[in-house]
Amino acid sequence: MIHKVVSIVLGGGRGTRLYPLTDQRSKPAVPIAGKYRLVDIPISNCLNSNYNKIFVLTQYNSASLNKHIKNTFNFSIFSKGFVDILAAEQTNEGDKWFEGTADAVRRTHKNMVNVDYDYVLILSGDQLYQMDYSALVDFHVKNEGEVTIATIPVTAKEAGGFGILKSNENNEITSFIEKPTADLLPEWTSEVPEDLERQGRNYLASMGIYVFSKNVLRRLLTEDPGMDFGKEIIPNAIGKLRILSYQFDGYWTDIGTISSFFEANIQLTDNIPSFNLFGEPVFTRPRMLPPSKISGTTLNNAIIADGCIVLADKIERSVIGVRSRVGRGTVIKLTYMMGSDYYEDLNAVVELTNTQQPPPIGVGERCYIEGAILDKDCRIGNDVRITGGQHLKDGDFDEYTIRDGIVVIKKNAVIPNGTTIGC
Repeated sequence: MIHKVVSIVLGGGRGTRLYPLTDQRSKPAVPIAGKYRLVDIPISNCLNSNYNKIFVLTQYNSASLNKHIKNTFNFSIFSKGFVDILAAEQTNEGDKWFEGTADAVRRTHKNMVNVDYDYVLILSGDQLYQMDYSALVDFHVKNEGEVTIATIPVTAKEAGGFGILKSNENNEITSFIEKPTADLLPEWTSEVPEDLERQGRNYLASMGIYVFSKNVLRRLLTEDPGMDFGKEIIPNAIGKLRILSYQFDGYWTDIGTISSFFEANIQLTDNIPSFNLFGEPVFTRPRMLPPSKISGTTLNNAIIADGCIVLADKIERSVIGVRSRVGRGTVIKLTYMMGSDYYEDLNAVVELTNTQQPPPIGVGERCYIEGAILDKDCRIGNDVRITGGQHLKDGDFDEYTIRDGIVVIKKNAVIPNGTTIGC
């Protein structure tokens, strides 16, 4: 049965743990896998689940996110589908920024008055996973849920970063704790399939993915002044409403830190990656780019996006984003190069290559780069050596940042000839 669903994608907060990638953009607008944005993931999951009524709530650094959505998700005039942006705004009811996930939905709920729906699907805009949301909604309806939370089994090491819950044999959530400390964890184990138990994944974590029945959401937002679903609204409703746990057994990762973002991208280069780019389509902005040109390069577990010119000696276990240029004699390992927003004029490239004042956009000749993230439009000169690793201390500098041993070259940064970072 096809249910009438409206989806709400939350644009996220300041994203300070993903700095400097979020210095000039919101978390959902951060480029991933060389050609996509994080927000493409939940929107694509919606479209692949045949849910095409989607609102995206935006706030911080939202210009690039708004532009991306506007240029990407345009439906036929004969379709009732839409992807609409709802930005934080001053109104007669309030003049503050969104103060949490529930506050954002509460303050934009009036925009759904003219939409025909029975269920509300609330999603995060900064997670990497593939899910058939129709199965989640079917579970909610079949089991007569008022609220359903998608959950995933995690290990004790991971549990401290999530909301952890317990459910009974009918999948009803009976208790919930936000980010429990290590001494409390033994009391919060749950029954999970044997293979997951052997992996130590016996704590049920909230994925931040919710299904609400229409009238239930309206009542909760009216009666409970809480600002956040995970911290206030849902914990307060346990025992009062029928709140269900829908256990998800696929790949899912929360892109909350530089290290988790880096690992998620590098894992895409595995022979059989956990996130399958070659299955259900991930929709993104269509770019009329030429095919990539590669000359004299050894590629090993590498992803090369459209429109690249690669002359490197070797690229290994790395993702190379759209419009990337890589010079001769360069070696790139364990690196995510996001690419460029535009091509420089060929004459300018030749002149800048000769003078290196500044270097052309991309990576120059005879460079060695390992354990790094190169943000969009950065200019790396010749004979540059960048080596990430656990030997490096965290720090923020003019042109780059070090987090968890990963060197992040900032957007539009200029790294002069012969520079050494992290060696």
